[in-house]
Amino acid sequence: MKSKVALLDKIMYYIVQRKGKQIRPIMVFLSARIWGDISDSTYRAASFVELLHTATLVHDDVVDDAHQRRGFLSINAIWKNKIAVLVGDYLLSKGLLLALENEEYELLQIISKAVKELSEGELLQIEKARKLDIEEDIYFEIIRQKTASLIAASCGAGAASVISDKEAIARTVEFGETLGIAYQIKDDLFDYGDTAIGKPRGIDIKEKKMTLPLIYALSQATPKEKKHIIKSIKKRSTEKKVIKEVIAFVKEKGGIEYATSRMHEYRTKAKLLLRTFPENEARLAMEKLIDFVIIRKN
Repeated sequence: MKSKVALLDKIMYYIVQRKGKQIRPIMVFLSARIWGDISDSTYRAASFVELLHTATLVHDDVVDDAHQRRGFLSINAIWKNKIAVLVGDYLLSKGLLLALENEEYELLQIISKAVKELSEGELLQIEKARKLDIEEDIYFEIIRQKTASLIAASCGAGAASVISDKEAIARTVEFGETLGIAYQIKDDLFDYGDTAIGKPRGIDIKEKKMTLPLIYALSQATPKEKKHIIKSIKKRSTEKKVIKEVIAFVKEKGGIEYATSRMHEYRTKAKLLLRTFPENEARLAMEKLIDFVIIRKN
């Protein structure tokens, strides 16, 4: 990540200092090891995935006007939006060059598809947030594109780095997508939790994001209740009183229990898919990772 531009070097150092759990590169390595022996191609896939993920986080903070990420100030909070957008572009281009310079064309195809899906999912969410009219099927399409697509790409890239069996790679991608959906539902549940995590409680409500607990709660409400909650989120989503009211409403209508049950449904599906893969130590580790996704505290 070295650059001739001093500012860029400084920002890259800052990004490395606040690195996250790096679950996606772990998924690349475990997926590769399930199907074969880890190769140089696997390391490139893991690097590309982490570069892309970091780029999307930098850009997401600009889109969401977020000033914190993993307990640190965001890039846009310190260096402003213009620099943050360019840094995200730089990270993505480094990943693309890493693949091209090593003629990793299948990796390029898998990751490029994920970038397309990520962008579409983000735009679909923005479009729907204006009217707050997201139905459950639209919600699942948004999270499939926004979150699950990169986790699916991580698993697919790992498998593709060691085997050429198209059916096995496709099954590994499907596994990753299923796990990714469970991962995002867990993320949505954090908004209604009481523990201190990397993002402030109620941030999805502030940003007018329609997540599964809220979508279900609205489906159980009377027309009058639904109208009131939607109006409050549209007009006063940043007010503490409104956030508190929405959280209480979601809990009262069973939104937390419903979202939790759907999350476990996807966890079960992911485990069933995983059990069709070769039985080895890496598969056992991946199963533990599925459980970690569900019980994690941040």
